[in-house]
Amino acid sequence: MPKVTIYDMTGKSVGEKDLSDAIFGIVPNKVVLHAVIKNYLANQRQGTQSTLTRTEVSGGGKKPWRQKGTGHARQGSTRAPQWTHGGIALGPKPRSYRYALNRKMKVLGLKSALSAKVLENDLVLVDDIKVEGYRTKAVVAMLKALGADRKALIITADADPVLVGSARNIPGVKTTIVGSLNSYDILNAGKLVVSVAAAEKLEEVYSK
Repeated sequence: MPKVTIYDMTGKSVGEKDLSDAIFGIVPNKVVLHAVIKNYLANQRQGTQSTLTRTEVSGGGKKPWRQKGTGHARQGSTRAPQWTHGGIALGPKPRSYRYALNRKMKVLGLKSALSAKVLENDLVLVDDIKVEGYRTKAVVAMLKALGADRKALIITADADPVLVGSARNIPGVKTTIVGSLNSYDILNAGKLVVSVAAAEKLEEVYSK
């Protein structure tokens, strides 16, 4: 059972907590992690790329030269794909890249990502994350005190608009709640700054 030190927002140690083996102490499954991250990135794609076919490029209505007698290959339009400024053959059109993974794989990917962060000592547990008013300096000071001032993901149990607003303009820092957590954000972060309430909620939700 992983034992993690609990800090306050000033970086002072205030205790320890045993984390659940089922959530934070499994052997990370790299195959599942790859599949989950690939799925997440694919689902983020807009799929709005579009090229013009020969029927959509303007012009080309006139036959370039007569059918026979010129020595050239026969051509019907200057907008055929082989011509400069012609249409694109078999080019991309708007489409959806979304596909689904089953919930068990997503949950296993999330557990693997969390466990990997614990193994690498990149999970920082904070007793309570609260900001009085919209103060970016307070969040910057907290992250610096916790050694997470480069690239951090702040995870809270419930939405806190004041915290979100205070951390929004800090480069490399992202905030999220337990219900919106995903494996990509976890692995993409240098440090996870997790409130004790969020850790307990993760254990409650994913221990089933």
